[in-house]
Amino acid sequence: MSTTTTTELPYHLTAKQLPQNTNSSSSSLNNLSQKKYFLHLLATKCTTSLQNLKQVHALILKTHHVQDHFVAGTLIGSYAIPHFGSFSTSIEILERVPEPNVFVWNAVIKGCLDNNEPELALSFHHEMVATDSRANKYTYPPLFKACLVAGASKEGAQIHARVVKNGLMGDGYIKSSGIQMYSSFKCLKEARNILCTNGDSDVICYNAMIDGYMKFGNVEDAKLLFEGFEDKNVSSWNAMVSGFARCGMIEEAKEFFGRMPIKDEVSWSAMIDGYNQGGYYKEGIEIFEVMQKAKIRPKKFVLSSVVSACGNVGALDQGRWIHGYVKKNKIPINAVMGTSFVDMYAKCGRLDLAWEVFETMKVKEVFSWNAMINGLAIHGRARDAIDLLEKMEKERIKPDDITFLNILNACAHGGLVDEGMWYMNNMKDVYGVAPKVEHYGCAVDLLGRAGLFFEAEKLIGSMPMEPNGAILGALLGACWKHGNLELGEKVGDLLLEMEPQNGGRYTLLSNIYAKAGRWEDASRVRKLMKERGVKTNGGCSSIDLEGTWHEFKVGDSTHPQSEEIYFMLDKIKERLQNEGYLANTSQILHDIDEEDKENAVWHHSERLAIAYGLINSTPGTTIRLMKNLRVCEDCHFVTKLISQIYDREIVVRDRSRFHHFKNGKCSCNDFW
Repeated sequence: MSTTTTTELPYHLTAKQLPQNTNSSSSSLNNLSQKKYFLHLLATKCTTSLQNLKQVHALILKTHHVQDHFVAGTLIGSYAIPHFGSFSTSIEILERVPEPNVFVWNAVIKGCLDNNEPELALSFHHEMVATDSRANKYTYPPLFKACLVAGASKEGAQIHARVVKNGLMGDGYIKSSGIQMYSSFKCLKEARNILCTNGDSDVICYNAMIDGYMKFGNVEDAKLLFEGFEDKNVSSWNAMVSGFARCGMIEEAKEFFGRMPIKDEVSWSAMIDGYNQGGYYKEGIEIFEVMQKAKIRPKKFVLSSVVSACGNVGALDQGRWIHGYVKKNKIPINAVMGTSFVDMYAKCGRLDLAWEVFETMKVKEVFSWNAMINGLAIHGRARDAIDLLEKMEKERIKPDDITFLNILNACAHGGLVDEGMWYMNNMKDVYGVAPKVEHYGCAVDLLGRAGLFFEAEKLIGSMPMEPNGAILGALLGACWKHGNLELGEKVGDLLLEMEPQNGGRYTLLSNIYAKAGRWEDASRVRKLMKERGVKTNGGCSSIDLEGTWHEFKVGDSTHPQSEEIYFMLDKIKERLQNEGYLANTSQILHDIDEEDKENAVWHHSERLAIAYGLINSTPGTTIRLMKNLRVCEDCHFVTKLISQIYDREIVVRDRSRFHHFKNGKCSCNDFW
């Protein structure tokens, strides 16, 4: 992808316009001046403009300066800039350089890494060794990283041996890269050996080792190392905070965060990320608010983290404020931040704003496309998701395994069985992406939702790996949806053995029995669940009005406006009954009389949230809420009626997707 900016060269360069020496006998001096000029142009005018780069390249070829190793290496590095998408030209230049020296090899190896070609970097290193070109201290750090990315542990050990042989293991940059590589392979002993040998290690090496310990849960070793060296910097503290968070030790992360003598942008981001990883999204937003009160100007890393938190709790107003802040302060929106906004808007129910951000992003990575495809999927726009995949292919962006998870999910929620199974059956041969267990889970869900139980069981039987709980859980959900008691009982019993502490499995099996009127079996499953000490999350819905969150649970009476809310619910019920509404109580799990069942379903959490929204929002405005569980059939039907009677658009995000209720209809077409 070419990029042009206002730094374009003012005219087309020609050989006559190059620096010339007045003394015609000083040709070597003249060549030196031209070389410096080319290097200056490559460093200043060609980093953001492929057009400029091609122009300078043409003149370098014309004047034969491409034979100069330093010019050739710099030219290779320029074409390897990722957003140009021109790395193939770097390779072509390398092939034309006679006897490339270490500078040229280093440029192409680094270019491979920058363009996500780690295996190619290792291949060029082999070629470099074969030509007896002696590596230097700049050669090995990218090679260690290439081994890390490619998972090439044997290659990594061989490169380590070469570093030792060449006497370069004392270099801090090489040491830290080696520690990172070995740590990624869980070779912590080897990483520690690098830290403790070949002279003193700097703070960067210690931080890399701490991060390595934390990555694999060796918390005590990390703490001992942290306390044992004197020259700690802010990155040392950050490694501990992010490490604790990665291990799920939020309280320890908070304690270290509070003890930090100095906090930088990464510190705040690490704490917010920690909350995000633990599912404490509201706390992450609160930390951001503390940061603002401390008058610390947030930068891109923090902003991306808090935008992610906003998306997960549906905090649209806060997310829009951050987007406005970014625009006002002219903070460049790179692929990571742009993707965060796409994901946030999609998860907050504003697919239109997600699409607007996506369309205006100057640079899109594969994860950017994935975020937009996922946004379309969770909003029930299955065919649009497929169209975007096709557009992605046309722009020569290679889809990955996440892309196909999103596509299969879109097809499952959209009921596109043929399309979804085509992608499932062809993703390896056509796209080079081998299906993982998660893809099989989506495909089973797709078939199961459509009631194709024979096909779903056949697919499970053909899997190259053992089916896990997620796959059988998808099948169990389909059994509940379609009332397949026989298969549901069989799969449910398997799941209770496989995942005895997963409360959702007990609930679903109990639902299947209750739906079939087998109350004794439903009671037996609930009793077993209680005996095993298994708990489930109760239904909970939340609504964001003017930046303040209001949370409701089933039958909740703790809200300050509870009296008004229940009065509003009675009015809604009366209006609905006048329209002929009768409660669907088939999902009530207890064998109680019909009136009690109707009262139980009528006080579900989302109805309380909707009633609160009707009371406190301007007539005609959209009501947005989130629910932690799947929307039940009766609530779905009631919300459709409310949207029509009260002339409101109601957007509900449940556990797995969005429902847009408007004029008595839902975007899911009653298929969810």
